[in-house]
Amino acid sequence: MSKPLTLAVVGHTNVGKTSLLRTLTRDVGFGEVSHRPSTTRHVEGARLSVDGDALLELYDTPGLEDAIALLDFLERLDRPGERLDGPARVERFLQGSEARQRFEQEAKVLRQLLASDAGLYVIDAREPVLAKYRDELEVLASCGKPLLPVLNFVSSSQQREGDWREALARLGLHALVRFDSVAPPEDGERRLYESLALLLEHSRPALQRLIEDQQAQRLARQGSARRLIAELLIDCAACRRSVTSEAAAGAIEELRQAVRKREQRCVEALLKLYAFRSQDASAGDLPLSDGRWGDDLFNPDTLKQLGVKVGGGIAAGAAAGAGVDLLVGGLTLGMAAIAGAIAGGALQTARGYGARLLGKFKGERELTVDDNVLRLLALRQQQLVKALDARGHAAMGTIEVAAPQEQAWREGKLPEALNKARAYPQWSSLNGHKHLAQREREEQIEALAQQL
Repeated sequence: MSKPLTLAVVGHTNVGKTSLLRTLTRDVGFGEVSHRPSTTRHVEGARLSVDGDALLELYDTPGLEDAIALLDFLERLDRPGERLDGPARVERFLQGSEARQRFEQEAKVLRQLLASDAGLYVIDAREPVLAKYRDELEVLASCGKPLLPVLNFVSSSQQREGDWREALARLGLHALVRFDSVAPPEDGERRLYESLALLLEHSRPALQRLIEDQQAQRLARQGSARRLIAELLIDCAACRRSVTSEAAAGAIEELRQAVRKREQRCVEALLKLYAFRSQDASAGDLPLSDGRWGDDLFNPDTLKQLGVKVGGGIAAGAAAGAGVDLLVGGLTLGMAAIAGAIAGGALQTARGYGARLLGKFKGERELTVDDNVLRLLALRQQQLVKALDARGHAAMGTIEVAAPQEQAWREGKLPEALNKARAYPQWSSLNGHKHLAQREREEQIEALAQQL
């Protein structure tokens, strides 16, 4: 196994070095991020691996605080008749007492850069180009290691990218990377690693493996996210409550709470999938409608299911029963349905659907989740995934999900998988079912995930 590429992440204090590492490692707990200066006091490392092979080691370093004084000190280190090159001058400085006293923090940075293959020089693009930054770059260049400037916080309206590009070019640094550790561009990591490959040709194969692995992980996360949303929607579409008119209000509220909790479980699963914390997203109460009083026992898919289970005659019989209900204004729904089923010649109906039919005969109705609530659930979760895809692991604020603009879920027909789920209460964990791994349910989840 070849030795991993080592990078020192360097720069002025409080420019987002630790934030960059959190985003690159997808670790919200790496180091300490704060608006206070000099938060990082020691060198901390992280390793990126693919299939067990360590490909890249990243080292977070303290911020440079007094580069102007350090540069003056380095320039006075040459003895009479000497003309030391940059690395030799830095080595002499590190062996002296000032590296353990006045310039202790700067010495930690230079030691790590000398021990690394290259450095990422992180710049807060919102800051003006000051003399201290030019001196920092001159001090760092003395180590003789390739430096790749990383413009951080470029999504800010106050960024000064043009000024920084001009200043870096004047210092001979023409290759740079635009990045934002709070809201990284979709191709930000790929561009960073491709730029490094130009500086470190021998590391190109390892960096290419990292690029390909991260793209594969991104696609896998998106696929898993779609499946989590599909499971939520199938769970809610298949959910039902049999209630009497007198108990309707309490049942509606119980259904609302069940759906809210189920959505929250989905939110938490998505946050975990994207390696964020549960407190990073908080959704308000789900604005449910009053529920839907649905006679889903008699929708076309239910009739098809009855026909498959007990023979062709039962579907026609149950349909006739529903027809009788319509003729008498729905007052004899339960009895007419039972009569129609018996007329269809299948007593098995009493075994498979007897409880539900008997409930209707007693005047009970079935409460299900409204179609508009399913639309809302789909839109909210898809917007959350979109926000997570664009969020860096250094972001400190709560995720804000924008108002959905997607038209298909707002106005179009619901996917057939959800209409089918209406007829299968055994597909929903909200109905108390523990064993949900039915083949038909898995097929519909997969089909729905493909449509999301």
